[in-house]
Amino acid sequence: MRRIKRAGVLGAGVMGATIAAHMANAGLEVVLLDIVPKELTEEEKEKEKGLTLESPQVRNRIARQGLESLYTTRPAPFLQNDYARLIEVGNLEDDLDKLSDCDWVIEVVVENMDIKKKVLPNVAAHLKEGAVLSSNTSGLSINEMATALPPEVRRNFMVTHFFNPPRYMRLMEIVGCNEADPGVVRDMADFLNKRLGKGIVYCKDTPNFVGNRIGVYSIAKSFQHMRDLGMSVEEVDAVAGKPTGRPKTAAFKTIDLVGLDTMAHVAKNSYDNLPHDEEREAFLLPDWVDTMLSSNQLGDKTKQGFYKKEKTEEGVQRYYWDYEAGEYKPVQKPKFESIKLARMAQTTGETLKAVIQGEDKAAEFAWRNLRDTLLYAFKRIPEIADDIVNIDNAMKWGFNWELGPFQMFDAIGVDYFVQRAEKDGLQVPDKLKEMECFYKIEGGIKYYLDILHNTFREVPSKPEQIDLDLVKKAGGVVEQGENSSILDLGDGVFCLEFHAPQNSISEDMLDMCFRCVERAEQEGVGIVVGNQGERFSVGANLFLLAGAVQEGKWEQLDQIVHKFQQATLALKYCHVPVVAAPFWMALGGGCEFCLNSDAINAYVETYMGLVEMGAGLLPAGGGIKELCVRAVEMEETYGVSSQDLLFKFFQNIGQAKVSQGADDAFNLGYMRKGDSVTFDIDSLLGDAKQKVLSLAANYRPRHPRPFKAPGRDVSASIKSQLWNMKEGNFITEYEYQMGGIVADALCGGDVDPGTLITEQYLLDLEREGFVRLSKNQKTQERVDHILKTNKPLRN
Repeated sequence: MRRIKRAGVLGAGVMGATIAAHMANAGLEVVLLDIVPKELTEEEKEKEKGLTLESPQVRNRIARQGLESLYTTRPAPFLQNDYARLIEVGNLEDDLDKLSDCDWVIEVVVENMDIKKKVLPNVAAHLKEGAVLSSNTSGLSINEMATALPPEVRRNFMVTHFFNPPRYMRLMEIVGCNEADPGVVRDMADFLNKRLGKGIVYCKDTPNFVGNRIGVYSIAKSFQHMRDLGMSVEEVDAVAGKPTGRPKTAAFKTIDLVGLDTMAHVAKNSYDNLPHDEEREAFLLPDWVDTMLSSNQLGDKTKQGFYKKEKTEEGVQRYYWDYEAGEYKPVQKPKFESIKLARMAQTTGETLKAVIQGEDKAAEFAWRNLRDTLLYAFKRIPEIADDIVNIDNAMKWGFNWELGPFQMFDAIGVDYFVQRAEKDGLQVPDKLKEMECFYKIEGGIKYYLDILHNTFREVPSKPEQIDLDLVKKAGGVVEQGENSSILDLGDGVFCLEFHAPQNSISEDMLDMCFRCVERAEQEGVGIVVGNQGERFSVGANLFLLAGAVQEGKWEQLDQIVHKFQQATLALKYCHVPVVAAPFWMALGGGCEFCLNSDAINAYVETYMGLVEMGAGLLPAGGGIKELCVRAVEMEETYGVSSQDLLFKFFQNIGQAKVSQGADDAFNLGYMRKGDSVTFDIDSLLGDAKQKVLSLAANYRPRHPRPFKAPGRDVSASIKSQLWNMKEGNFITEYEYQMGGIVADALCGGDVDPGTLITEQYLLDLEREGFVRLSKNQKTQERVDHILKTNKPLRN
């Protein structure tokens, strides 16, 4: 992989600054440069400051402001704000020499060809030999930019197009200029994938590349079909989101998110620069959009767009833009029978097919929009990309579609699509009529149809990549249940996979955990606890627990919790190494599975925490026990005060704190030295497997041992603070009682400090506290609230 230690970013606007932040997230040193201000601010003019236009503080102001803005930008660009120390600011007149030791310099100036061609030659003169120079353009020609550069720089010149926000959006579009060295382009792709976690899509040098070309076309067509079917923006968004495999922001909420001005700019760029596109007119937005633009109805950034909200005495009132009346109207939350029926489908593909076969206007909109989008995507090969995989990935990673266009073809059925499109009077390409499918799996290998050569080729993948669907198709299922499975990952490593809705943990999943431990100890070398669902696990199945609570079956509740505890304990004391591979959400019981593993290999965007207090419940799957053990071990090993750690852990639990990424999980104490973080989510399970194999080489199983309880003194200190908070009316009597139960479970109960206790003793305290809180009327009200609204009550 190409070695990049230091990078330069030219332009400290929103994109430039957030790109610099993500580089720092990956451990790069960054130089952030912007233009020199032309005049002093009112603050800078104050005489006592003695500042002039020549003062470094003034000359670096724009870049410095870009850096400072990162602290308040949401969503947070930094994994941890401390990473800002890796970013050095300067300006484009005085500090170009600072680029001379950069391995990569990216241009992120205003999206104007003349300005870019003016900046790039100045930068080129300061690059060291072999340094990569790239542009973050979202759709301008890289080859036209290259004309401003000397030949020796062009061989390392390319587009590296980040999508906004760079930390969170996975898509990275890469376009090498005509003279770029393919090896350099490939090396940069590998670096961006592994170190920055980007999904690479190779594009052609065409306007708006792949993601915006297809995505903006699809949204632009929404305007036409909305008008033709007499629908409102709210009605369109009801069907153009999850029901059709797109994000919940659908069409118009997506525009509000990115900005109507941005959407209009990209659409205009397509129209102006695609004179031969058969669908060019689709990029012309309705006249009333110009009215919205002139009225500053740009979306979220101006607090009004296709939607807006206002605070009233009754609460927050939401409105949608009625484009025919030219005014905002209260949202109606439209319901459609086609969408209701489609919810019974099991997969995204089945949902999509069910929706378009409905008989209401939502179903008709879904069909028309998908019909036009899929035909447009099919006709863009080889214009914008050479294969369907790049186009599908661009839409999934850049626009958060659950399925790419060609995966949608397969879900709908190519033959069904062709027949219905022709029935609508559309001209379908002869080549499409010959297709049966675009993807297939044979012998555990996934293939895609190379349209240009009419042959199937293996979908590219990395050696470290593990696709659980392919593992299953290749006969890797060892044991399968309704909500979980045991899979063979090869080399003696088994995977305990959850595949329940939300991956909420139920009793049968606990049974599978016991069986996985038994099998791994007898037949393997280790276990990966992981899956490839939408999230790792949201915790215990509240519906299962709520039934026992509502019926007052306390003994049954105790048994369920005891089983959960024994499952996590079985992982901890398994005689082969266990590595958890969490991603996105690892909450409650999901967090407890991680805490009891030998090690954690987490995806960089892992939001982990013990959140049960939001439901008025105690974390009782071994999480509190494990935090107590860690605090005592830290004191024994390093002489660190266990009391300070226990206070911190108590706050984490009491406030239901969730890490803001894997790096923050270290700060909260959920991850430890020896745990690791993966930026590329496709490599997550492969990295976890390698960690298992590494541990297995010299593995010594853990064994239970008695340890010294922090005891009633530490618990009393926590309770004393709770009492003060209650007396100051900062918490309620109920919250005071909850906090006291947590404190006892965390510190070992009513025993003298130093009393030898066991983990099972702590688990018993957890379980007793859980049942005790479950009997409280207010807890039962909280559980009912969550089950009805799917939202916790925060303490």
